[in-house]
Amino acid sequence: MPIATLDDACEQIAAAGHEPFLAWPGWPHLFYAWALSLINGIWFMLVFGGCDFITAHRTLRVPVHFAAELKIPFIPAMTVVYMSIYLLFLAGPFILRTRREFRAMIATLATMIGIAGIGFLLIPGQLAFPPPREQDLGIWAGMFHLADRLNLDYDLVPSLHVALSVACISAFDTHTGAAGKTLLWIWAALIALSTLLTHQHHVIDVVTGWFLSILCVRLIYCRLNAAQGNLKRYT
Repeated sequence: MPIATLDDACEQIAAAGHEPFLAWPGWPHLFYAWALSLINGIWFMLVFGGCDFITAHRTLRVPVHFAAELKIPFIPAMTVVYMSIYLLFLAGPFILRTRREFRAMIATLATMIGIAGIGFLLIPGQLAFPPPREQDLGIWAGMFHLADRLNLDYDLVPSLHVALSVACISAFDTHTGAAGKTLLWIWAALIALSTLLTHQHHVIDVVTGWFLSILCVRLIYCRLNAAQGNLKRYT
């Protein structure tokens, strides 16, 4: 399918939605969405955890930061924004309320995870930021330590945290108006920023994660929605 046709597909998907942004999808859809999410979660753990394990047993490390990045301040309160990615995952079935859309979203996320896994192995990075001091964490200590454990150690380029967030936002924004789109993309930008301000990622991780997401949404999510009948003119 030509790129121009994919652009039309995305525009038509956006124009087609006149339903509420959030709504109860029904138990059958929820069970379907949870089943696909579970499968994708297992795939994520295999790739993310497996790549981190492999890199931990390698001696090669590729520097992925610029010297100026080490001056980025550490703001532990941004851990709240960092962890808000899980709200996006939870909201998915209540926004993407057709099996076609949700299936296309999972396929997009799964593909990004696989591509990112290749990146993790080709570019075995390691954070250049020093570990934060416990006294600097304040009331955010518990949440930060949880986020830090979930993030593991070596899976940096591209940032899956950014990629998965942006992909969800890209899919969700076709179901809302201009104001909603603006708020969603501010959220996406804040999540990307939070990966830097919590010292979980470097700039190149964020940029490549964002690029990976936009590319996969265009070539997978929009394509699958068009091909599976969302737009009859393309089937």
